[in-house]
Amino acid sequence: MENVAMSLTATTTLHNGVKMPWLGLGVYKAEAGTEVEQAVLSALRYGYRSIDTAKLYANEESVGKALKESGVPREEVFITTKVWNTDQGYDPTLRAFEESRVRLGLEYLDLYLIHWPVKGKYKDTWRAIEKLYHDGQVRAIGVSNFQIHHLEDLMQTATIMPMVNQVEFHPRLTQVALREYCLQKSIQLEAWSPLMRGKELLDHPMVFGIANHHQKTPAQVLIRWDLQHYVATIPKSVHDHRIKENAEVFDFSLSQEEMSQLDQLNTNQRVGQDPDHFNF
Repeated sequence: MENVAMSLTATTTLHNGVKMPWLGLGVYKAEAGTEVEQAVLSALRYGYRSIDTAKLYANEESVGKALKESGVPREEVFITTKVWNTDQGYDPTLRAFEESRVRLGLEYLDLYLIHWPVKGKYKDTWRAIEKLYHDGQVRAIGVSNFQIHHLEDLMQTATIMPMVNQVEFHPRLTQVALREYCLQKSIQLEAWSPLMRGKELLDHPMVFGIANHHQKTPAQVLIRWDLQHYVATIPKSVHDHRIKENAEVFDFSLSQEEMSQLDQLNTNQRVGQDPDHFNF
């Protein structure tokens, strides 16, 4: 394993050699227009170089606008978007990708993901994504919300293994078996909802105690926990001070004991949908 991230510019190397930042900005539920544009501009100003969006978020155009406005060279930024459930299947995925690319105003994308494993469709969706990859339209490809059985099923027909699997991940949902499986297969795990959408974990006495010990915030402790588990992370915020704060996680380390204490908070509790019981 590479050394755990110790700077905002630190990257993980995906199995095809592409480098992806360990920490990025997520824009789920951030409103298109000024809200998203300001969040992306703030993130880029503070040194973030990874932005994660999706068709579902309906803010790709605003992300693209902010990128352009920021003046940061295109090749320095890692942009992720995702194909939504209603666009899955071979031809619809190719169309959806092109629409996302145009909305973002980019020549190519850095990472394209299947948003959810829609039964009976995700294999055809993946075939389309492999084509986009072979055609050089996207630098890396992956999935989101895939369990081990979805990955194994996908690999029966896939010619390229996913480079990334983006899943819900925080100390209440430690996903140990999935993490180990992805590690064995060289699939980079990435966390969405690393702060559990602000519910309970940020107020948990143990998290609070560890935060006080390091003179950090509970959110910073949770993000650091992700990174020390070698999980790339995209905390979402639209507030300038939070965006800055979420990136200030590279000047301290959690001890093995603290990591273990946080691991023990696991209750397999989700704030998002369960991929096995999702109403697609």
